Amino acid sequence: MKIIVTRPSPDGQAFAQSICDAQAEVILSPVMAIRPRNFKPDLSGIGALAFTSVNGVRTFAAMSSDRDFPVFAVGAATGALCEKAGFTKIATAQGDIESLTRLIAQSKPSTPVLHLAGSERIGDLVINLKPFGVSARLAVIYDAVEIEDLEPAAADALAQSSQNCAVVFFSPRSARLFARQSAKAGLAERLYDAVALAMSTQIADAAREACWGRIEIAEDLSVEAMAALARREAAARKSREGGSR
Repeated sequence: MKIIVTRPSPDGQAFAQSICDAQAEVILSPVMAIRPRNFKPDLSGIGALAFTSVNGVRTFAAMSSDRDFPVFAVGAATGALCEKAGFTKIATAQGDIESLTRLIAQSKPSTPVLHLAGSERIGDLVINLKPFGVSARLAVIYDAVEIEDLEPAAADALAQSSQNCAVVFFSPRSARLFARQSAKAGLAERLYDAVALAMSTQIADAAREACWGRIEIAEDLSVEAMAALARREAAARKSREGGSR
């Protein structure tokens, strides 16, 4: 089996390493590249920072040495990277913007929260917090730039044996961009036999804009759950191959 990982660098490589024990060939084929913006965000009057992606943490850490702010992280991976970057006051939500909104609202911050994010986002944290009386503002510190073409190894895998391919998606946008890449390569119909592995129902819904053989959804909103899903898919494929002999 071939597992195609669509995450941008360096998270794609990290995910590939996390499933190196799977009985499958892992192919890196990112659908976007992270491009930091060349400025330092204005932190004046800010009481806390909010991150909805590991890319936001990584980009901010390279831009600024400020680590004294309390931090709200969208999920475990983002929270872990905040700790690694040197933040000490970290509150972690359950992996989506709704749980992050609740977490921030429950803390009742008296000063504005700065949402550090990319130009492409799921939901609007600033608007979500308004009904709770929480002041927040957005700072876009990076762009997730579309990569137009499939990696050759991914294109070859789909062309030669799409029924043996599973494609990993961590965002609705990544599912849509992969479908676009596949169509550009003349391989849209090859997805009919492939499997999409989605981190959430929202991502699965985006994947359904193309035609897949199957779509499987991880048990929760974590990298670990996605890795477990990829391993299960590879093991099931291996078992079916063994049973057909």
